[in-house]
Amino acid sequence: MTTSPITNRIGAVFVHVTDMPKAIQWYSELLGLPIHADSHEGTIYSLHMDGGSDLLLDSNRRDDSSQNNKTQLFFETKKLMDSYHFVKEKGIEVVTEIEKHDNISFFTFKDPDGNILMICEDKRKL
Repeated sequence: MTTSPITNRIGAVFVHVTDMPKAIQWYSELLGLPIHADSHEGTIYSLHMDGGSDLLLDSNRRDDSSQNNKTQLFFETKKLMDSYHFVKEKGIEVVTEIEKHDNISFFTFKDPDGNILMICEDKRKL
């Protein structure tokens, strides 16, 4: 096998947004994170996630014609039902109801820009 200079780790995931202040507020509330100063002249905002990979809100060069209707990323949970009720209570649009498969259960929902996100419970990690 060839040795690669690229580290086998995701550094960050980009989520493209149209209204940065609204996105910062929405994601911070969803994840229970404090709001901090932004960077890159306000066009990039980093949400520091446990596990090393940050979530980057990016308002640069938004192309609405490329809106993807597939799940962009998922957040882990150890309490799927609590997470589902939390999302519903916030009035967030649920796209797919809870699906249960052997060790994996999940549901999907939309952020304010229509990006489809997932919350997933992996029973092997409980």
